[in-house]
Amino acid sequence: MSSNNLSLGGAAADQAVAQKSSKLSALGPGIMVAAAAIGGSHIVASTQAGAHYGWQLVSLIILVNLFKYPFFQFGARYTAATGESLMAGYGRMGKSWLGLFLVLNSFAAVVNIAALMGLTAALLTWVAPGVSSPVLVAAIALISLVIILLGHYTMVDRVTKAIVVLLSVVTVLATLLALGQGPVAPADFVSPSPWTLASIGFLVALMGWMPAPIEVSAMNSVWSMSKKKERGHLSVKDAVFDMNVGYVGTAILALFFLGMGATVLHGSGIEPAASGAAFTKQLVSMYSSTIGNWSSWLIITAAICCIYSSTLTCVDGYSRTIFSAWSNLQQRDTDETEKPLLILVVTGLAMTVVLLFPGTMLSMLNFAMIAAFLTTPVFGWLNYRLMSSEQVPEEHRPGQWLNLWAQMGMVFLFGFAGFFIWWQWLM
Repeated sequence: MSSNNLSLGGAAADQAVAQKSSKLSALGPGIMVAAAAIGGSHIVASTQAGAHYGWQLVSLIILVNLFKYPFFQFGARYTAATGESLMAGYGRMGKSWLGLFLVLNSFAAVVNIAALMGLTAALLTWVAPGVSSPVLVAAIALISLVIILLGHYTMVDRVTKAIVVLLSVVTVLATLLALGQGPVAPADFVSPSPWTLASIGFLVALMGWMPAPIEVSAMNSVWSMSKKKERGHLSVKDAVFDMNVGYVGTAILALFFLGMGATVLHGSGIEPAASGAAFTKQLVSMYSSTIGNWSSWLIITAAICCIYSSTLTCVDGYSRTIFSAWSNLQQRDTDETEKPLLILVVTGLAMTVVLLFPGTMLSMLNFAMIAAFLTTPVFGWLNYRLMSSEQVPEEHRPGQWLNLWAQMGMVFLFGFAGFFIWWQWLM
């Protein structure tokens, strides 16, 4: 072999290593999307789906993840291709769209963060049984604020990656242990059907936060701007790779959480609790009785990691998107998306809600999940329009297959939303 061939081979190997290193260093916003997604939609909704209906909703979870995917990808792709946030793009389409996003996003921020804080505090009573709920809520808020305000994007990125890795390992292990023991349902148990009109509310709530509310695509956009600032460059390929890792991982974990409920609660004769905290305690109890007391710590760890990762990323992400939307309403887009005062206000309002109205958390969360589903087609359409606009360089616009995929997603989402509106208010 000639020296020229050796040089070319070495150069190709170096290039491959550099590309791999570039992709790995780009990981961050997509992992944070996963962390924001795996809170209520996984430990509560996915596991309850398994507890109520066994494995029957696997197809629905896969379908809704598939049909939402293009609109989440567009959040990462648009920012990497144009250098501006989705909120700036919404502003280009008209201030009314951006104003609608700001109103809905602000409401979702307070309700969702309050619910996540309350659920995290309830779960922490397992490891700190003598500490009151207000103290735990305050501690959760304080820890989150320290990470966000002192560590900025870099610290949130690192903490989130560590939590998601731990959560993934524990969740997979816990599910495999349960599958190894076999289902608790008797051999002659007949599962109730989820495909009835009475189940529509549950299915819509499940899809609303599966894998996450559509505003999380906007969080991905502002996180991508911070990632680009940190690295100095973020290519479209790297941004999409990062998004794919987080999104696919989230979808797979949703099936593992469903497997937990299907294996240890479905057919057990125990009616799954409506409250997220009470339901998780049921899950822990069933693991203890089925596998052994030691296994309860797997579920406790998975549950706390699951909910706290969502709490941290939602405090950071909602604050960034609200500030970005407000800035763009004033016709200025900025990558300085951290605003300490706004972060304190959003966190303070969420704490106020969870401390003053603890009994309303479940109903508020269900409303937020249904609202998330009904707004998903609208903002999905906006993301699709943005990616087809002249603002995006032609080489970075969706190709034929991704366009078709997005159009099928809009038919599915608009169709199911219309059916729910008919069932809820017109039937």
